[in-house]
Amino acid sequence: MNEHQQSIEKGKEVVRIELDAVTELQHRIDENFAHAVETMLACNGRIIVTGMGKSGLIARKIVATLNSTGTPSMFLHPSDAIHGDLGMVRNEDVVLCLSKSGDTDELQHLIPLFKRIGVPMISMTGNLGSKLAQHSSVVLDVSVREEACPFDLAPTASTTTMLVMGDALAIALLEKRNFTREDFALFHPGGNLGKRLLLKIEELMMTGDAVPKVQNNVPLRDAILEITSKRLGATCVVDGNDKLIGIITDGDLRRLLQKTTDVTNITAEMAMTKRPKTLTKNILAEIALQEMEAFSITQLVVVDSDNHPIGMIHLHELVKAGLGNENQ
Repeated sequence: MNEHQQSIEKGKEVVRIELDAVTELQHRIDENFAHAVETMLACNGRIIVTGMGKSGLIARKIVATLNSTGTPSMFLHPSDAIHGDLGMVRNEDVVLCLSKSGDTDELQHLIPLFKRIGVPMISMTGNLGSKLAQHSSVVLDVSVREEACPFDLAPTASTTTMLVMGDALAIALLEKRNFTREDFALFHPGGNLGKRLLLKIEELMMTGDAVPKVQNNVPLRDAILEITSKRLGATCVVDGNDKLIGIITDGDLRRLLQKTTDVTNITAEMAMTKRPKTLTKNILAEIALQEMEAFSITQLVVVDSDNHPIGMIHLHELVKAGLGNENQ
């Protein structure tokens, strides 16, 4: 077996070991897990997640997942806790401790302090006989038969099971809280989902003098100049009361020139498309994108309650805002 093949086989072995660990974890989602979810759900404060070393790194990820799915959480470094940061813990909080052995020195020092504060403790450990497990109100078993590390030293499968158990807790809590896509968007305003569910037309549309607009009785030449100067590929056409009655797009002009090249006596109203697609300013930008895709158009007129054109939104602005991609 050459060196490349050895690396491939070792990679597959690591994946197998960790996959087996996660598969076994599935059978430990039991009453203890349900109790942990209910304890965290009843928390009136925050979920304080703590752990040392690699467990601490997993704890930070669990905190991030909990926060983004509606469960206020904070990471507490065990060493920092005994040097002042313990002050962040209140008795209305719930503590989630991560430790493979359950006998980490720093966590051992914290156990009586958590007891003194009166905060409920949930432990996520691979040693059910440890001091940490014995002093926890709920114990989640994340033990593994073997680590992927050949010396059984570097946490690999064990940290994977912690990570998966943390995800399981977060998603179970999410459903208990009836957490919605809109709630998720509020916590992720910079992501594509947040933009799709929060961003409104009025935040992107052209307004004021930037909106291309001509009277219905002007020569078509004036409408062409308006389209060219405003660079949105179209112009609104309004009547004497400034109400929208049509739109002239680049496509309308091309179709007109296919019929005649003499536009001397043609007015804007004669060349316009009547009853164009419109939106109001409080509509989600995602809806505008859907309208454009559905009707194969690149701009929409934004009107007020009296059908006065107050803005125009172009497909380019939606694309620049990051819409049209489901991925975060």
